[in-house]
Amino acid sequence: MTGFWKEPEVRVQNVRLEREYPHAPASILQLVRGEKASEVGIGCSAARVFRIEMESGKRRYLKVQTVVGPETLAHEAAILEWLQGRLPAPEVLAFADSGEQEYLVISEVAGQDCVAAMATEDHKTITQLLAEGLRQVHTVGIMDCPFDERIDAKLAQARLNVNLGLVDEDDFDEERRGQMTAGEILTALQRIRPAESDLVFTHGDYCLPNIILLNSRVNGFIDLGRAGIADRYNDLAIASRSIRYNLGPDMETLFFESYGLGRVDREKIAYYRLMDELF
Repeated sequence: MTGFWKEPEVRVQNVRLEREYPHAPASILQLVRGEKASEVGIGCSAARVFRIEMESGKRRYLKVQTVVGPETLAHEAAILEWLQGRLPAPEVLAFADSGEQEYLVISEVAGQDCVAAMATEDHKTITQLLAEGLRQVHTVGIMDCPFDERIDAKLAQARLNVNLGLVDEDDFDEERRGQMTAGEILTALQRIRPAESDLVFTHGDYCLPNIILLNSRVNGFIDLGRAGIADRYNDLAIASRSIRYNLGPDMETLFFESYGLGRVDREKIAYYRLMDELF
């Protein structure tokens, strides 16, 4: 569930990655060996994320994940590689699969995420920048996009998450927490699915921590593992909920206006927020 967020927390400082993952492929370790690394965490990702401080002053990130469901680092790496030249996103520096775990090293997108920006930017500015950024994402051409995030594909992923017990029902939105099970949500999603009448390239998890600002402008996008072709409301629903929780209800209205929606389809907003409960 994508809702209220805080700034990334440093879980462990001065991690020795060669000791933490002694059996990691050499192609991965050579990119992180000898540099200062800290484990950071935000949101509900299954991956462990390490921020690596390089001698040059730049940063890179290492994601490590055991594959237990449909969301893999291999898939995220493929999306990031496809997006190069199409959208400002991290560059894949290395990817490896040891058979037990996946390892992904990516570059940093310079700037600060929209949660951190709340300390220096007013809410109206952040909201308008989020709308501007989403319009940019939705202009990426989909004619040759190989990543399918339409409802059939999402329901198949959601069904697997439910069957594998990967859904955290304690993390549901307040109106559903304790009122619906993951299985009941899956059944509802199959029954009330809307028409997909406006397909675009979507981010898939468009929320404040995943949009990077620099000098009061959108500088890039991160955590694109669910990106692909979908109805634009897949992003609009998640983005507006994150804005409502973090910046306030008035900013949700401003977001829709700034994005350029003449009329908000509340049924689609509700559907895609319901879908997000299973991821």
